[in-house]
Amino acid sequence: MSAPEPAVTGLNAALGIGDLERVADDLARAEMPVTDSVLQPFGNVHGGAYAALAETVTSWATYESVGPENGAFGQSNDTSFLRPVSSGTVHAEARPKHRGRTSWVWEVEMRNDEGKLCALSRVTIAVRPLSGMPGGKSPG
Repeated sequence: MSAPEPAVTGLNAALGIGDLERVADDLARAEMPVTDSVLQPFGNVHGGAYAALAETVTSWATYESVGPENGAFGQSNDTSFLRPVSSGTVHAEARPKHRGRTSWVWEVEMRNDEGKLCALSRVTIAVRPLSGMPGGKSPG
């Protein structure tokens, strides 16, 4: 069984998250265009959009390593916002800090088009068997 491309459905599609790429075992990337759908009322990228981008790239990259027998599910997400972004694209780079049997821990740097650091996330991804789960697939 193969997981669906995560940017095609659900929240990822609504936020425009795409260009997911697992560059190597220790690096994954994704992008999110800055559109009205990711902005808070003051015109900057909403904190929840950064958190969703971080969780998407890390859960997808984890699944690429542990699937298809296992799924990858967000367990915790601690995102710090450092610089506002109001246009362009947010570029995420994720690097695993721990790759365990039941959980992975990632650090994600999110930058604007000028390469300036805008947000940092530490995301823990739970690794669980997919057999017996409703739908039997990993969310991206």
